[in-house]
Amino acid sequence: MLDAIIIILFILAAAGIGFDAIELLPSGALYQVSNQDALRWVFAGFAALVGGAAGLLVQTTYRRLEKRVREMPIEVILTRAVGLVIGLLVANLMLAPVFLLPMPFDFAFIKPLVAILGSVMFSYLGVTLADTHGRSFLRLISPHSVETMLVAEGTLKPASTKVLDTSCIIDGRIEELLNTGFIEGQILVPQFVLQELQQLADGSNDLKRVRGRRGLDILNQMKDAYSERIVIHSADYDEIPKVDAKLVRLTQEINGTLLTNDYNLSKVATLQKVPVLNINDLAQAIRAIYLPGDSLDIKIIKGGKEPAQGVGYLDDGTMVVVEDGRDYMGGEIRVVVTSALQTSAGRMIFARPQASVVA
Repeated sequence: MLDAIIIILFILAAAGIGFDAIELLPSGALYQVSNQDALRWVFAGFAALVGGAAGLLVQTTYRRLEKRVREMPIEVILTRAVGLVIGLLVANLMLAPVFLLPMPFDFAFIKPLVAILGSVMFSYLGVTLADTHGRSFLRLISPHSVETMLVAEGTLKPASTKVLDTSCIIDGRIEELLNTGFIEGQILVPQFVLQELQQLADGSNDLKRVRGRRGLDILNQMKDAYSERIVIHSADYDEIPKVDAKLVRLTQEINGTLLTNDYNLSKVATLQKVPVLNINDLAQAIRAIYLPGDSLDIKIIKGGKEPAQGVGYLDDGTMVVVEDGRDYMGGEIRVVVTSALQTSAGRMIFARPQASVVA
């Protein structure tokens, strides 16, 4: 019903404007028209078609907006409303002196123009700040909530904002981590990281161009799936030339956590007391641990250093050296773990075919 009302109102309004639009024509042109009433109805009909199209566009946009608002959490709606009101209030307070300034009549249009521009800018700024600091707004509105009291006494620690670096986005595993729910808090993508991805995607090097485009695709997918959590931050530091140094600086300023898989960046950030989550360390930590006596299936793909040895690999890349396994090369067998060795290059597992152990 509402959809029909919106479209009908636009049609009637446009038809009314078109009906009276011939008054705007030059008088000389009107004298040449023999039937002005017919011309009015032609104008009204054409304007009604345009109004119907405009009404359909407005109705579609309204329904999309309504759907997004219904899917939006009440906390987000509340904080954005507060941010919008604060932004408008600040805009009116700051722009009030502008209207008291004497101004020539020819430049009187500047005052309403400045008022509209200022209101839009400060409103957008208020909504953006509400998205970034929504929890703080809620605590100001309801300072005696259970969450606030737990945070105040130290029982509950708020999730820190995660700052993504370029390599972490291109790697792609961050998207899977978000899908599992192990990464909490707001995900911040600095503007300079986005610019670096774009430079890679536009570069002349084929390998870097593929990596850059992959990173942009992954970022778009995450933005679509987690539109409320992924935030593109506009902060930049012109005095700092390197992206890694900018990442460390930004993470320090917002008391966030740097999310990366760059070993050198992790070490530099750790030296500067910046919390770091390294995806490679996480992948290493969740590898399956095999103890002596455990059984596993492995495909022997090549021979080892010793004459009778065979070598296979687990799904995570761990090398498995199988004694008396050369005869099974090219096939998959069940082996029993005899020992494990951690080296600087990674982890190695030594095993024997289960048939020889049973025998």
